[in-house]
Amino acid sequence: MSSAHAPQPTPRPRLFYGWIVVAVAALVLLLSAGARSAPGVFLLPMQEDLGMTRSTLSLAASLGLVMFGLGGPVSGALMDRFGPRRVTAAGLLLIAGSFAGSALIHTAWQLHLVWGVLSGLGTGIVGSVLGATIANRWFVTHRGLVMGIFGAAGSAGQLVFLPILTAMVGALGWRSSVVIIGGLALATLIPAILLLRDRPSDARVLPLGLKAGEVAPSIRPDPGVMRRAVRSRQFWLLAITFFVCGATSNGLIGMHFIAYCTEAGLTAGYAAGMLALMGAFNFVGTIASGWLTDRYDPRVLLGVYYAFRGLSLACLLFIPPGPGLVVFAVLFGLDYIATVPPTTALVADKFGRGNVGTVYGWVFCAHMIGAALAAWLGGVARDALGSYGVAFVVAAVLSVAAAGLTAGLGRQARPAVAGD
Repeated sequence: MSSAHAPQPTPRPRLFYGWIVVAVAALVLLLSAGARSAPGVFLLPMQEDLGMTRSTLSLAASLGLVMFGLGGPVSGALMDRFGPRRVTAAGLLLIAGSFAGSALIHTAWQLHLVWGVLSGLGTGIVGSVLGATIANRWFVTHRGLVMGIFGAAGSAGQLVFLPILTAMVGALGWRSSVVIIGGLALATLIPAILLLRDRPSDARVLPLGLKAGEVAPSIRPDPGVMRRAVRSRQFWLLAITFFVCGATSNGLIGMHFIAYCTEAGLTAGYAAGMLALMGAFNFVGTIASGWLTDRYDPRVLLGVYYAFRGLSLACLLFIPPGPGLVVFAVLFGLDYIATVPPTTALVADKFGRGNVGTVYGWVFCAHMIGAALAAWLGGVARDALGSYGVAFVVAAVLSVAAAGLTAGLGRQARPAVAGD
């Protein structure tokens, strides 16, 4: 792109408008994460009310996670073409409709369609690649930090929503609770429409870190980027390791941890408190991960994160249910989604900032397919074996294997492609 077509900035305001966009997007991601955490809280109340098996309910949650993942490439392609503002609005409307409609569920097919497919797609559209798209459009510097903020927003969603949802289900029942979540999605739509902007030029500013007179990097997507990506070893390594990330976090722990604790004799409130504690330390861990990604090789960071995750899952096997779970919550929380900033950085470096929405969308899809399989198979293992022990062992082994796979990643300079 020639300098003649570069956006002409006005004098930089005291507050860079990109930070307002970050704040609104963080609010959207907080809502999406809170909504996505609902199945783990509602699992046992829905089982009692609907009279369905744990496997049936886990399958619905698994479908939701699959659609959450597929929402990544769909959302990424749409945001690359139409911008984040309109796509985010559509996703929030779908969340509102699907959660409100979930209050009418009585049969398995309704459960799978509304609670699974539609709610998963809605949360996936706004919760998958929105952060990556904004970070790479609005920021030349501090991209890792911004991704850390978005990851922390997801943690805050868990931190805020889990105790509230647990209390709501106890006081109002799960059907009234899902209607309230739908109402919150509609409320979040207001700042999204009013304040989100698709690109810096819409606010008459340059990306943060780009000096006056420099040409703004193009954010035009390369239509053939996925043909190049699927032939790239780095894409598949990122997808496979992120698959493990999803399986061990959102899938197994996010879906089954409350049920695991409840069956061990703890209250649902105590278990939700442990998940909220994970969210608090995930807030810290993800912010720190973003800061580290701006300064160190993200490949090395990923290896450390996955190894640390395997260690924390192995510890869970030896911790008796009770106060000792605080140790697991802290260790696992620090690492819950700390993988997001370095993974996003590697995608941007290899495939270009204008292609982050599309490529990261498919990498994120792998993450949620892993989560979906773990959510479903965790329930199957529990029904067949009577405990979650084997599932935790498999998760620990997969995490260590993912740490080994990161050695094959590289942060080499990417070739020039169309759209750069």
